[in-house]
Amino acid sequence: MDGAVDSDQTGDDWEAERLQLRSDLGNRMKSVRQACGLTLEAAAQRTGLAVSTIHKIENGRVSPSYENLVRIARAYDIGMERLFSSDHEAHQTTRMTVTKAGQGRKVRSKNFEYEVLCNALAEKKIIPLVTRVEKRAPLKPFELEAHDGEETLYVLSGRIELVVEHYQPVVLEPGDCAYFDSTLKHGLRALDDDEARVFWACTYIDVDR
Repeated sequence: MDGAVDSDQTGDDWEAERLQLRSDLGNRMKSVRQACGLTLEAAAQRTGLAVSTIHKIENGRVSPSYENLVRIARAYDIGMERLFSSDHEAHQTTRMTVTKAGQGRKVRSKNFEYEVLCNALAEKKIIPLVTRVEKRAPLKPFELEAHDGEETLYVLSGRIELVVEHYQPVVLEPGDCAYFDSTLKHGLRALDDDEARVFWACTYIDVDR
């Protein structure tokens, strides 16, 4: 994403990368479900998602939303880092980790591409991400998501519109920061064709627990 990118790379190559990221995530989620000893039906009952939805995610046919990633990880009683890395050890003891620039784990979700940072640390209470936000039409109420926790984001490039339930939409530019309650329905979209990236940190569990 650094510097100029030729048209071929932003077309067929980017679509191939997107499909591969979606497939990789689906394979990891299937492996984790099976390691937890859950059938598709049991996973659906725990997560509240339809069996067909979980099946499509695991087979790389659809990209899960962040809300659904949270629901799945909590239902499987695992840290979200287990969904982001197939070789992640379930019982790590390290309490400090560093991710060098550009070396985070890439994950494709609905409307976003995440670079997951510091994934080697297990059972984190905060999930740090660098996120590429896609340009799309003004968000409709049914496109907003909500989940437990809190979030903060800092705009690195581009212009972003943040929509949070009960508040007026706000436009954020590079250097702007926002913090909000994740239980309120919310959503993000890029406003321009220029690349829009944010540093995004979300609490995975209630920090008071």
